[in-house]
Order: sequence, then structure tokens, then C-alpha cells
Amino acid sequence: MAGHLNDDGAHHMVTTLITDIGLLVTGDPAAPLRHDTQLVIEDGVVAAVGEDATAPDRVLSAGGMSVMPGLVDGHVHPTFGEWTPAQNSIGWLHNYLHGGTTSMVSAGELHLPGLPMDALSPELVTSLAVTSLHTTARVRQSGVKMTAGTVLLTSGMSEAHFDRLAAAGASQAKFIFYDWSHLDSGEPMTYLDWAHERGITVKMHSGGVSRSGSSRVAGHELVSAVRPDVVAHISGGPIPMPDEEIRQTIDDLPGAIEVCSSMNYRATQVAVDRLTERSELHRLTLGTDTPGGTGVIPRGMLRNVLYLASVCGVDPVLAVAAATSSTAAAHGLRTGVLAPGWPADLLVLGPITGSRATDVLECFRLGDLPGIAAVFVDGEPVVLGRSEQTPPPRQRLEHRLVRS
Repeated sequence: MAGHLNDDGAHHMVTTLITDIGLLVTGDPAAPLRHDTQLVIEDGVVAAVGEDATAPDRVLSAGGMSVMPGLVDGHVHPTFGEWTPAQNSIGWLHNYLHGGTTSMVSAGELHLPGLPMDALSPELVTSLAVTSLHTTARVRQSGVKMTAGTVLLTSGMSEAHFDRLAAAGASQAKFIFYDWSHLDSGEPMTYLDWAHERGITVKMHSGGVSRSGSSRVAGHELVSAVRPDVVAHISGGPIPMPDEEIRQTIDDLPGAIEVCSSMNYRATQVAVDRLTERSELHRLTLGTDTPGGTGVIPRGMLRNVLYLASVCGVDPVLAVAAATSSTAAAHGLRTGVLAPGWPADLLVLGPITGSRATDVLECFRLGDLPGIAAVFVDGEPVVLGRSEQTPPPRQRLEHRLVRS
């Protein structure tokens, strides 16, 4: 919790006032856009929108820039710390934070060197998830909120394995290297029931085989039989199911439909068009599916939003919601909305010099990368003044500490 102790030992709530916000996008598409407003943060959460703060500890002038929720990457593959063996890179979480991502959800810690993808056992996958929960998930790497410890579901698991996962705090599970010859036995559906009874969200790899080459093509028939909470990278991770099966999957399943940066761009248009026809863009969630064969993409979530809004014809407000509140809700996270009582995970950003845009939504509509001036996580500025991953916005951020 943000705050500090006074000389008498009493807890003092730290209050931040962000003024001169040209445009506030809350992440909730049902909420009205706010122009020329301000935001109050107290003890890490949004306290008020459009109101003033008495005796704030910190004052930021956004200089007419936009404020929106921090991006929520619903599909990453961490290992331990900030190293990714898939690209042998260090510090990727730090770079993604500077690209505007404040929260991440692991789609499995599966790039661990030596992990036998074709010989996974119930004990191994459970132990790996529990170990990740006790290590990776406990550390706020570079300020990013990481939901880790995603279990890679494999045949032969018992309810006791799910009990152990729940006791360790697991909240995510993934079908990716599962032996689908067990489908007719009903085992995958039993796993789904056991997971739901313990508050665990289930994601399923869809489309062609992944980089490991050890998964079966998962098209409409397989996905609709299992009915996961989230259909992972429906437009390719990296190869999608056929177009008509994408449409059938969207029609037949009620859950979240995920698009990732490793996508087949044409297939993404197919998926977005179908969701639009059904007036169900609220089901769309986003991720990067990195680090992996696609690489390390610090601006991957921004690129997703830009592509949706400038090429796929998605209303920029809905594109922002897909990258924030919708992805968070689909994975059970409380973030992605800027409203009183919600965590103050947010970005201050605006058009880069040379852009025709006047605010961040126009940037997205034009396909212009915005410049990030500040990133807040739980009310604390973890990036302030200049992102290392974007050019600077043409407007300037002013910051003053009233009291420490």
C-alpha cells in the first residue's frame, strides 16, 4: 500500500493530484469520455475524477495530454526474473512497462530450459506452477503486476493437484500440450469444472502448433468441445484455425476471444468483423504471446490497439477497453478501469511531434504511436518524464512534490 509513517508512527495517505488532463479514457466503454479534467489518487487507488484534492503530496500537470488505464497483457511467457530463454534477453519486463504495460498474465512458464514438453506429468506441471507462484508471482519486477503460476494442464491430474494449486494461490490454467486422445473420456471438461470450483480461469491454445511443435491443431471442433474461458490467440499463435472455424468458434462459445501480437493480421480482421457483427467486441481480449518466437515486443500491446483502431475499424474507445478492462476481467484481475476505488494503474501520454492527432484516441484511429510521459502502478510513478520505449510526446509533463 502506498503511504508512509508520520513522525508519531501514524499512517499518512499519499495523495497525488493529476491536473490539466486533456482527455481521460477510463477503460470502461460505457463511461463517458472526460475532457479538461483532473484525477485524485489516494493510497494507490483512484479517489476521485473531476474533483480537486486538499493538500496533495504530489501534483502532476499533464499539460493537456491524455490519461488512460495501464495496458493489460493477457498472454506472456515468463520464466524467472526478467530473463527470457526464448530470446536469451534480459530486462524485458522493464521494457514492456516503458511500453505502457502495467499488468501481465502468464499463459504458462513453458520456456524453462529442459522442460520436457512431450513428457509432462501431473506432478511436474503442478510443481512448476507452485514454484512460479512462490517466486515469479511474488516479485514486482520493474513495477509490472505479474499474474504467474499458470498450470500447463496434462492428462492424469487428480482433484488433489487442483487443491494444491488453489492452496498456493493459482488463478490461471492452460490447455496447450494436452494429449487430446483423452478428449472423449471427458477429462478436459472435468478439469474445467475443478478449475472453476477453485476460481481458476482456463485458457486454451487454439490454431496450429506452437513453436515447440508438440501441440495438436486446435480448431472449432476441439475448442467447442472443451469450452474454455478464454480462446487463446484465435487469429494465430502463430497459425490460426481456418476462417470459417474462427467464425463458428465466436458464434458457439460465450467466453473471451483473444488476439495476440503474434497474429495472422488477416485472420484478426475476420475475428474482429465477426465480433462486430454480433455486437460483442466486449469479448475481445489482447495479449502479445511473447517473449517467444515472435520476439520481445515492448510496444506490443500498443501495436495491438493501433492495429484494431486504424486497420480493423474498431472504435478507439473499444480498442482501449480490449487492452485494459476486458482483458483484466477475463482473467479475474481488478485493474483496467479508472474509477473511484480502482487501482491507480495508468498512463499519461499524447501525440508525438509530427502526428496529426490531438489526443490519444486520435493517435489510435490514425495508427500513430503515442508518446508516453508517465506510467503509474498502484498510484506510484514508475516511469516519470520520458518512456525509454517511445519518442517523447509533444506536450510536457510537469511534476512537483509538495511534501515527502
